[in-house]
This record gives sequence, structure tokens and C-alpha cells, in this order.
Amino acid sequence: MRTFTLQEAQTLLPVLEALLKRAIAAREKVEAFDRELQALQQRILAMGGMMVDVVAAARQRAQRDVALKEAQDTLAEIDAIGVQVKDLNTGLLDFPCQLEDQVVLLCWKTGEPEITHWHTMDAGFQGRQPIDERFRRTRRERPN
Repeated sequence: MRTFTLQEAQTLLPVLEALLKRAIAAREKVEAFDRELQALQQRILAMGGMMVDVVAAARQRAQRDVALKEAQDTLAEIDAIGVQVKDLNTGLLDFPCQLEDQVVLLCWKTGEPEITHWHTMDAGFQGRQPIDERFRRTRRERPN
């Protein structure tokens, strides 16, 4: 597992925020296509069958699949950086960080101007604590 210093994590925020926005937009497209396809199915059931523009429905399904792939690829890109997406809806990210003798998570949510909190691996968002001076040391300054 890759770990980040506070400074490294802060530096990545603009890139990660752009990736999150791309993933969220793609997910919203998927959801819109799903709603449209479900509405079509409901109309077919309600009417006991109907003529369907198969080409248009297939095109819509293909566009949905492209959007889904884009969302998955974007989330995989964030994962490859070493950052954990905890909640795509709120844009909640965790950055593994070595703090003394344990790995903790620097915690950031879309809309926050910078990383200001952390929590243990087990505590989750509800266990967030303010960043303190221990995190402001560079990796070289930290004791082994």
C-alpha cells in the first residue's frame, strides 16, 4: 500500500478532484440511461407490448455502457494513484499515511479547500480528527 505525506496528498487534490468530477458525471449518465430504459420497459409492460425502435434502444444501451466504462476507468485511475474512494456521491477520499508506527488515513471531501482531518483505518469518517503537527513533518524528518 502506497502512503502519502500530507504535502503529497495536498498536491494531488486538483487532479483527484477533476477525476472525481469525471467519474460522477459518467455515473450520472449511466443513471439517466438506466431511468430511460426502465421507463421504456414500464411502458411496454403497461401497454401489454408495443413497437420499439430497436436501433435507438441499442444505441442508448451502448452509450450507457460507454459511460459505465468511463466511470470504472476513472475510479481505477484514482485507485492506481493509491487513493481510496470511500463515497463517490460525496466525493470522499482517503489517503493512506504513515503516522509514527501505524498507517492512518488522511481524509478529504469534495468542497473542502484542503486536507484538515485524518482517522484510523477502523474509525471511518465519524472518527475524523484534526490534522496536528505530526503530519506536517516531511517524510525525511519522521523517525524510522
